[in-house]
Amino acid sequence: MKILLIADEESPYLWDYYQPGRLKDIDIILSCGDLKQEYLEFLVTMGNKPLYYVHGNHDKGYVNFPPEGCECLDDQLITVNGLRILGLGGCYRYNPGPFQYTDKEMQQRIKRLRYKLWKAGGVDIVITHAPPQGYGDAPDNAHKGFASFLPLMDKYHPKYLFHGHVHPSYGYNLPRSIPYGETTVYNAVGWHVIDIDPPALAPKKGLFSRHR
Repeated sequence: MKILLIADEESPYLWDYYQPGRLKDIDIILSCGDLKQEYLEFLVTMGNKPLYYVHGNHDKGYVNFPPEGCECLDDQLITVNGLRILGLGGCYRYNPGPFQYTDKEMQQRIKRLRYKLWKAGGVDIVITHAPPQGYGDAPDNAHKGFASFLPLMDKYHPKYLFHGHVHPSYGYNLPRSIPYGETTVYNAVGWHVIDIDPPALAPKKGLFSRHR
């Protein structure tokens, strides 16, 4: 099962210079936030594949004009081809803007999902906008990670947590992929392809394909 990960930076390769058939091998698209509605609408139309997204802190326009043809995964848990995917968008609160939360507020959001997590028997992939605290975040308040993501990973052991928000181009010199227990925390800024075998969730050879 091939998943296209997108976040924060619209790719000319997938938009301005898109060629028909470029997404033919993709099964689903996951957006980690801060992308133009038109970009998501273009990808879901041209790829003709399901697109699920969480909100980034710059997605104020989504409130009145959510991207058409796409499904918001914030505070939801869905199963796609046997793969359980949970969405927790937004970033650490640093100003009065939208889709920003204190760590306590994020903790409450996670608590409200406990029944869904129990009913699903856990979760395989968590998509967020902000990273976990200490794992891919940055020292400034705007790019601080959520401590509440750590007990979530401790309890449910998702195979992957995909996030955006922290741009490698900002010069933070952080690795794309960081292990945390049984979870791989991965910065999805830009666009990337992950290949997963859904039944066993076993990574295939050449798991990630990075494209910038």
